[in-house]
Amino acid sequence: MGNTAYIDIFDLFMLRLSDYRLINLYNASQTDFNVYLQGFLILSLTDFAICNQDLNDRDDTSQTFGFAMNQDNQNILSLLMVVHWLGKELRDILQMKWSITDRDFKHFAESNNQNAKQSSYNVLKEECDQLLKDYGLRNTDWSAWAAQNFI
Repeated sequence: MGNTAYIDIFDLFMLRLSDYRLINLYNASQTDFNVYLQGFLILSLTDFAICNQDLNDRDDTSQTFGFAMNQDNQNILSLLMVVHWLGKELRDILQMKWSITDRDFKHFAESNNQNAKQSSYNVLKEECDQLLKDYGLRNTDWSAWAAQNFI
């Protein structure tokens, strides 16, 4: 049993989406790519408070967890990273600006693009919320609950 590197989770994250800017960043500098994605990972760690492994056992400098993270936890973290990445894309101010030329066309195209992103974000967020609920239920000690020990 070894440590789990952040890059293992970043690989799963990249399998879930296609963004030429991230690919270009990776090709330009793997170090910058890892540092950029580390921010999304840290946001995701907070969302995954019910994890059955200690996500605080990590070294951000070497970008590793101090334990072998199971595949379920890696998958959930990568999905949570996508939620945060898509949320950032949704709130991208530059994409909210309207162009001066072809005003009506640009307005409707950008509006449709924003609506599609919002819809995708909502669906992904619901999927993630359900995944976390299912995870919590799978990892609940029901025998303790039967003994009315709810801690």
